[in-house]
Amino acid sequence: MSRRHSAKYKIDRRVGENIWGRAKSPFNKRNYRPGQHGQNRRNKVSDFGTQLMAKQKLKAYYGDITEKQFSKTYEEAARMKGNSAENLIGLLESRLDAMVYRSKFVPTIFAARQFVNHGHVTVNGRRCNISSARLKPGDVVQVREKSRNLALVLEALGSGERDIPDYVEVDPKAMTSTYKRVPTLADVPYPVKMEPSQVVEFYSS
Repeated sequence: MSRRHSAKYKIDRRVGENIWGRAKSPFNKRNYRPGQHGQNRRNKVSDFGTQLMAKQKLKAYYGDITEKQFSKTYEEAARMKGNSAENLIGLLESRLDAMVYRSKFVPTIFAARQFVNHGHVTVNGRRCNISSARLKPGDVVQVREKSRNLALVLEALGSGERDIPDYVEVDPKAMTSTYKRVPTLADVPYPVKMEPSQVVEFYSS
């Protein structure tokens, strides 16, 4: 398992947006880049810079996954029929950790990855601890019985910070969620504007 060594909320300030829409993000108080000269950086951004930032923002949103894993996901999206940008979003949203996050079983995408890695969920009745596992429409994710009273889970379920999208069907009592369909970009409740088409341009240039 790869590890993220930097503080996750520095990512918000680095990309210049509160990408998870969280109230505790430091970007809400310091909406400039980190570092000694963060407030003075006003450089004009090139096309490449715009594409790179779009890629970094999308990659960070899904738990700051590794470049190797993200580029492989793009390559898979590019091989699929249809719009590569939409395919990319569909593949990212099909990850098990993304599904756990969308279902509001945990408060953050980072917590979702750890939650899965520690074996707290099952997929179609079978234990799965691979956060990047790909789900198919109709798959059912469930929090294991011994994990349902964890403070992390109770906090997330009681939070009004996020809404559950319509491509995920959650039963709070049974602690299950069903992946109903692969979403499009318009379906995904991103707090900020994501531009997967710029990500496609980045990798194809």
